[in-house]
Amino acid sequence: MANQVLTVSALNRQLKAAVEQQWNRIWLSGEISNLATPSSGHWYFTLKDDRSQLRCAMFRGRNNRVTFRPENGMQVLVRASVTLYEPRGDLQLLVDAMQPAGDGLLKQQFEQLKMRLAAEGLFASSAKQPIPDPIERLGIITSPSGAAIHDVLTVLKRRNPSLQVILYPSLVQGAEASASLCRAIETANQRDEVDCLLLTRGGGSLEDLWCFNEEAVARAIFDSYLPVVSAVGHEVDVSIADFVADLRAPTPSAAAELLSGDNQHQFKELANLRARLQRATSQQLQGQGNRLALLESRLHASHPQRQLDTLNQRLDEVQLRLHHQMERRLTQGHQSLAQLQTRLQSWQPQRQLQQRRQTVSALQQRLSQGMSHLQQQKQQQLAGQAQALNAISPLAVLGRGYSILQNAEGVALTSAEQTQVGEQLKARLNQGQLTLEVTARDSD
Repeated sequence: MANQVLTVSALNRQLKAAVEQQWNRIWLSGEISNLATPSSGHWYFTLKDDRSQLRCAMFRGRNNRVTFRPENGMQVLVRASVTLYEPRGDLQLLVDAMQPAGDGLLKQQFEQLKMRLAAEGLFASSAKQPIPDPIERLGIITSPSGAAIHDVLTVLKRRNPSLQVILYPSLVQGAEASASLCRAIETANQRDEVDCLLLTRGGGSLEDLWCFNEEAVARAIFDSYLPVVSAVGHEVDVSIADFVADLRAPTPSAAAELLSGDNQHQFKELANLRARLQRATSQQLQGQGNRLALLESRLHASHPQRQLDTLNQRLDEVQLRLHHQMERRLTQGHQSLAQLQTRLQSWQPQRQLQQRRQTVSALQQRLSQGMSHLQQQKQQQLAGQAQALNAISPLAVLGRGYSILQNAEGVALTSAEQTQVGEQLKARLNQGQLTLEVTARDSD
């Protein structure tokens, strides 16, 4: 969905599945750099050329089968699967085979071109043209100075001297041989003067015969109007030209035997049966090979070993990170300890105790001063209140010459009606008191 929000882990997981499905078991050539061989036994390196580079991992168990010791700067040919290392989101190759660059690269290029042309139908039996019977004029495409033309002419002269031969000279080895072969095939088709073409040369190494494995030559043979018979190298040598040609002969001499016309019916039947058998076998092997590759790809993608390989790689990385983290923590601990020791030396307990004592002494002095000041304030307040109380005190009134009459119960009298004749009263003076007796009472 367009609005779906993915986590980074989910996106990396989807990308990994897509990459592994698209590129599984491919061959690459390049130079080794940044080679690392940790104690786990796995190999980690970078495969690069003059423009690009890719990280690679080759796990223990696979690298045990490598017959040489890889080194930085070495050119190698590797078989690998493309994957995505999910923890970092890095594209990398999981290598399961390695060999020095050279013939191995040519063989891989041969297999890749063979599978691609087969998928396009260039090897299909329905595209094969029948070989004319009899052949009156034979065109031969080869080097005029090579051993192959001598062997072919010798056999043809012995078996069918009346057969006309037209030579279309061509290079059969080197960088220019492919273009030369294509021109010879095109020239023969334009002239249209022969019944059949024989494309041949003698034996040699894979590099010597490589022009017969070029795609341009294969397409020139496929597009040829004239039937083409391929006889390249020895019987064990197989080229792309052999698969595209309408008929393959194991050697140049065998091709001359097939095309010479002697016992032509038997040879024709034999050649047809051999060609049919070869095509059927090739198609069957190709079909089974494709099916096996598909099953291997599916098994490889879901094999538990892939998960173990990823976990092993992650374990190596975690161990390295743990080691670095421990070293960093130890360094930080040493630095913190040094700082604490410095602070402890500058912060002496005697100095702190002296400061605390000075603080306590200052607080005690402030407390004493505060208490003395507060006492003075309270004394002044008390004196003022005593003076105000004395101003309204009965004693002060008595001091001005007044007296207070009280009955026997000590109740102060304020009117004559509160007394009775004969009752004894007390008169309180400023100094001392008198006892009086009421002789008469007048309310006025």
